[in-house]
Amino acid sequence: MKELPIYQIDAFTGEPFKGNPAAVVVLDEWLPDEIMQQIAMENNLSETAFVVHRQKGEYELRWFTPKTEIDLCGHATLAAAFAVFNYLEPSVAEVRFHTKSGLLTVVKEGSLLVMTFPSREGEPCEMPEALVKGLGKKPKEVYLARDYLAVFETEEEIRNLEIDLEELKKLDAFGVIATAKGNGADFVSRFFAPKAGIDEDPVTGSAHCTLVPYWKKMLRKEEFVALQLSPRGGKLYCKDLGMEIQIGGEAVVYMEGKIYV
Repeated sequence: MKELPIYQIDAFTGEPFKGNPAAVVVLDEWLPDEIMQQIAMENNLSETAFVVHRQKGEYELRWFTPKTEIDLCGHATLAAAFAVFNYLEPSVAEVRFHTKSGLLTVVKEGSLLVMTFPSREGEPCEMPEALVKGLGKKPKEVYLARDYLAVFETEEEIRNLEIDLEELKKLDAFGVIATAKGNGADFVSRFFAPKAGIDEDPVTGSAHCTLVPYWKKMLRKEEFVALQLSPRGGKLYCKDLGMEIQIGGEAVVYMEGKIYV
């Protein structure tokens, strides 16, 4: 039986019990995929991150939902970086993660951890019936990248969406982003991925790889403060770099311990 360090981090928040919680499991070498999937299912968080140390400031990183492995996850990357900076290698100021989405870097900038992710601009697409039924309201525009991006007129519409998860499960994308211009922020959003075991994600860094290119065109600016309107809520500081997106946020530790597998 192996004893493995585990940390639970609340990402995109400076306060416990807010933002998006992710587990970070530290490995000496990769476990079999089925074991990592079972750990993620047992944790029952939207994502569990697994890291394997390569050399100073460099790690391999993979992410699992309770149901499947995914190719990119913002808040669990932020959580993994927080674990590196605060527990694994406190002397480093930058960490480089080797992932299925390529090399991802995270740097410390004051109280923020700033990630660099690939841009995923959505393309205009037809409006699936299941999308309209699943959101309970017809958006004014729909785009498709990894996820559907449904654009509405107001923040109030985003807050008051009446979600039908069974309809959203019929869609042929990983998840659904609903967004609108914000009242107290540049833009707001919510994110749903019920097929991956995530009914509503509290804060979704990877969704901003699609949100930022859209709002860059709409607002004609490159730097944004974004709010995710889940019950836990979260704040993200974003910047469009062309082929890449910078996403910054705070994080706090909730739990540290060990698991036995």
